[in-house]
Amino acid sequence: MDFNVKRLAADAGTFLSRAVQFTEEKFGQAEKTELDAHLENLLVRAENTKQWTERIMKQTEVLLQPNPNVRLEEFVYEKLEKKVPTRMNNHELLGQSMIESGNEFGPGTAYGNALIKCGETEKQIGGAERELIKTAAIHFLTPFRNFLEGDFKTIQKERKLLQVKRLDLDAAKTRVKKARMADKNAAEQEMRMTQSEFDRQAEITRLLLEGVSSTHAHQLRCLNDFVEAQTTYYAQCYQYMVDLQKQLGSFPSSFSNNNQSSASGTASISVPTISVSASLPSVSAGHGSSTASGGFNELRSSNGSRKARVLYDYDAASSSELSLLADEVITVSSVPGMDSDWLMGERGTQKGKVPITYLELLN
Repeated sequence: MDFNVKRLAADAGTFLSRAVQFTEEKFGQAEKTELDAHLENLLVRAENTKQWTERIMKQTEVLLQPNPNVRLEEFVYEKLEKKVPTRMNNHELLGQSMIESGNEFGPGTAYGNALIKCGETEKQIGGAERELIKTAAIHFLTPFRNFLEGDFKTIQKERKLLQVKRLDLDAAKTRVKKARMADKNAAEQEMRMTQSEFDRQAEITRLLLEGVSSTHAHQLRCLNDFVEAQTTYYAQCYQYMVDLQKQLGSFPSSFSNNNQSSASGTASISVPTISVSASLPSVSAGHGSSTASGGFNELRSSNGSRKARVLYDYDAASSSELSLLADEVITVSSVPGMDSDWLMGERGTQKGKVPITYLELLN
């Protein structure tokens, strides 16, 4: 019991001396040991890294999920360690509405068929968006969050401990100055001990702070992964819309209004044509050229087969299609009666339709 009382008294005395030292420093009544310039620069860099990591994370979350209520709900589920309920995103909701309305008007009508095609494309874009969010969360947001909740918290802990050791050192220096000759040796011995503890803590803190360079290198790799995920997403969305435009362009420009007799005339529906810039990335490069078109035309007329390189990933929309992986090489051939925008693809024992816009014929 006496030991505990003495220990509590010693701790209270230490706390009091730190408080006195801190207060006197604030009022300019005591000297303060300054950290070396290198350590100060490392502290500033770590703090900047923390602040910008938080800001980038926040803006990325807003980009991926603009609805603040949904973000809050996902945050609560994450803290409760529960699975977030699956819900359709805006593209999928729009696609669902288009498909339902198209079925209502009739898949056999031009308008109904167009609505269904647009709805299917919107749902494809919704799926691509869902994959982007998933990839960004795993390869971009999670590593950033791990730094804030892991490495930086450790840095903060050691930094606070360094501040405590610095206050102990300066308090000891003050006692040396104020000590009587008889107490001088004991005060100087205490100061040397606190100096050693401060130096050791400064070295630990410095090593942790220098590790922020590795954090920057890791976050750079995460940034590359995020850019790659966005590139894939936008390329998929672009290709989905190009394919949809081709399908809409094949529809008749007018059809009879079933609510009126043929003598009353017809209602006209115009399908806009969107010009595609040739400056877009490799998704469009090559396919619009006469050389590429000529190669596919030659393949269709010869009824032979050719090797083709896949330009980017393609997820089969039905069992009659073949899923593709970017940069793989497959065998393609033409089948009589097949749509001109498709070829038959083969990979080993797998076989299915593939869109020519995803392919580059090899010599």
